[in-house]
Amino acid sequence: MGSKNKMKRFRENETFPNVVQPTREEMVDGFEWKGKWAEFFKNDHPITLELGCGKGEYTVDLARKHPDRNFIGIDIKGSRFWRGAKTAIEEGLQNVAFLRTQIELVDYAFAKAEISEIWITFPDPQIKYKRTKHRMTNPEFLDRYRTILKPDGIIHLKTDSEYMHGYTLGLLQGLGEEVLYAHHNIYTNTEAPEEVVGTQTFYEKQYLELGKPITYMKFKLRR
Repeated sequence: MGSKNKMKRFRENETFPNVVQPTREEMVDGFEWKGKWAEFFKNDHPITLELGCGKGEYTVDLARKHPDRNFIGIDIKGSRFWRGAKTAIEEGLQNVAFLRTQIELVDYAFAKAEISEIWITFPDPQIKYKRTKHRMTNPEFLDRYRTILKPDGIIHLKTDSEYMHGYTLGLLQGLGEEVLYAHHNIYTNTEAPEEVVGTQTFYEKQYLELGKPITYMKFKLRR
């Protein structure tokens, strides 16, 4: 994408009522919507997050299917989620928002037990050992999610990385967490949950065309 297009999208994001773009300092020093997302959406419906949302395909598609829930896509790259934010506005979806921030600040963005569900869609597996701290299902990240999730909150992990799937599954089992569902090639499972196979991201479609297996798991974290 050219720099002119990126700048255009950045400017448009600033005008979108469904986009929130705090600075890092604003997040750390006291984010205005932490604990107040019900006020943002003007209802107290359950909130689902899509972490590393990219173009926001899951955020928007799930919002279409579940008007009784609120959905927030989070990504640091505003030029990507511009597409999802614009689509939500064009379709009049009032239950969609996008937050531009780093995933490691997620517990600064939401209060304790404010979130009902988290989707982690196609994260960078950060395979090198020295990159473990950036892996979105490492113990430090799990603790952040544990803080913001309701006691019965659910986390979904959908990825094309068998390494990420295996790492996360092994970690969860080692920590004694509750794995509700796990499959190493979800599109070969005729009983796969519709919410998993019924929505596909831009990159996921490319992976499927190449014949790459898509893995999926669903789990809870102990309180």
